[in-house]
Amino acid sequence: MSRRLLLLSNSTPHGGGYLDHAWDAVARHFVGVREIVFVPFALRDHAGYVEKVRTRFAQGGIGVRGLPLDADAPSVLRDAEGVFVGGGNTFRLLDGLQRTSALVALRDRAAAGMPYLGASAGTNIVAPTIRTTNDMPIVEPTSFDALALVPFQINPHYQDSAPGSTHMGETREQRLREYLEENERPVLGLREGTWLSVEGHTCRLEGSRPARLFRRGEEPQEFEPGTDLSFLL
Repeated sequence: MSRRLLLLSNSTPHGGGYLDHAWDAVARHFVGVREIVFVPFALRDHAGYVEKVRTRFAQGGIGVRGLPLDADAPSVLRDAEGVFVGGGNTFRLLDGLQRTSALVALRDRAAAGMPYLGASAGTNIVAPTIRTTNDMPIVEPTSFDALALVPFQINPHYQDSAPGSTHMGETREQRLREYLEENERPVLGLREGTWLSVEGHTCRLEGSRPARLFRRGEEPQEFEPGTDLSFLL
């Protein structure tokens, strides 16, 4: 698989602007690309979302074309130089890709080496399924099966429990442990400010914070930025 993936936990850092924390990595990822296709399906306002992304990428000299939520979506993806799948609700995103028959086209192009940028929900769908998303199922996709461009699950926006918290609901760690009670695939918790860079059979953790790996029957492991995580592939 000739995949070139840049998978962000989040698109907006606390106190910063859209993609500011990862822009250098994004610019390197799309070197030589004149125009990307942006997939806005995770939010309701597609036009507004596309315009937000177009404004940001114009600062780097890259054009943006929004993917339509219609039957033309697969052909638009087949002609794309690069793609960015934005954050929002993962169920709505996957449902849109399934309804337009764009999921297969997106998988084929990304597997063949088209530069793929994902943020939050756009990172979720790179995994085999969306079973480890944090989102509510506000719509019901045909299935939870996603792009399977990597063989492990991802949990963007991974959040540690706050010391002294009086919250009585499940922590993120507890929810991921519950997932592993019923599923075998490991889950990588990506804290905000971190991302994965995947080139072919190489996977590297980048950004400003550690990531947390959950495996069935094992205690979670912490990995610092700069770690080679190719063993997950």
